[in-house]
Amino acid sequence: MTTLVNTIRKRFTFGKLGYHIQTGLWVVLTPLILYTLFLMSQKADPIEVYQSMLDSIFGDWYGFGEVLIKMTPFLLTGLAVAIPARVGLVNVGGEGQLTIGALVSTASGVYLFNEMPAWLGIPLMVIAGAIGGALWAMFAAAMKRFASMNETITTLLLNYIASYTLAYFVFGAFKDPNSGNWPFSPRLIDNLRLPMIGDSRLHIGIFIAIAITFIIWLLFKFTRLGFITKVVGGNPTAAMQTGLNVKSIQFWMLLFGGAMAGIAGMIEISGIEGHLRPMTGIGYGYFGFLAAWTAWNRPILLIFSSFLLAAISVSGNTLEMISGLPSSIVNVFMALILFAVLAAERRATK
Repeated sequence: MTTLVNTIRKRFTFGKLGYHIQTGLWVVLTPLILYTLFLMSQKADPIEVYQSMLDSIFGDWYGFGEVLIKMTPFLLTGLAVAIPARVGLVNVGGEGQLTIGALVSTASGVYLFNEMPAWLGIPLMVIAGAIGGALWAMFAAAMKRFASMNETITTLLLNYIASYTLAYFVFGAFKDPNSGNWPFSPRLIDNLRLPMIGDSRLHIGIFIAIAITFIIWLLFKFTRLGFITKVVGGNPTAAMQTGLNVKSIQFWMLLFGGAMAGIAGMIEISGIEGHLRPMTGIGYGYFGFLAAWTAWNRPILLIFSSFLLAAISVSGNTLEMISGLPSSIVNVFMALILFAVLAAERRATK
């Protein structure tokens, strides 16, 4: 009887392909239905809301460019989560790592690379941002390796310290004397700004982020490092018994993830902001965390989840104008997507 039931189930689910289709429908349709009901409870017209959201994203090149701008830090801070997750770590510190990456890259751009040509200065700023993010992640990595402290807690708490560190510099040593008493750092010279695309604010940072994502996917898919990290993440005890230094591997993977968030900070400064301010990149690390979990920490899927969350985030302003609801209400939609993903993952492990 059990065999018959399993045979029927396979026929109607088309095996593994059918399972992935069912999971995808669950993750997409369930939040959509729940959010529709939520909008109706707020006396908003769901069809009008969804139409306005789509128009704000795909209605013109400017709106689509704004989505890609927001997608860039989401994608890189998502990688900051996905890379350590491969070895069993939960990095909630993308926010702080992005902040310190922005701080270090701005300082280097303003005080060290300000006379360099773009072809040299911009790559050096990318490296500086990566170093800043990695160094900030190193605090949590060291506490994990040498004191067995939970990296989820330490990376989260370090976000707040990073925010205060940024504030200390922009209100103090890095404050621009010509800023009219506003807490801004000196601006980067035009030579160190990322080239723009077309007439929008879109810059080449999105291509840098996607290229990095594909490189990491290839690295984990086809190299020895990818195999080692998969073993460590799958069964740390078995990995230790085979002679792998699990703590050391986890240490470096957390630094690797921090470097990705640091690059996001550099791109935000060089591509959009132009200078440091107390609110630089605020919230991006948490959106990246959500994007990574929505993509099951898989780099290629992370490209799509980052785009989805960026689109929802950008459409929030339109939602406020059309329905009168606050723009932050799109966070409810994002939360519903996360819950659907977690439910699908729980179902997969049963």
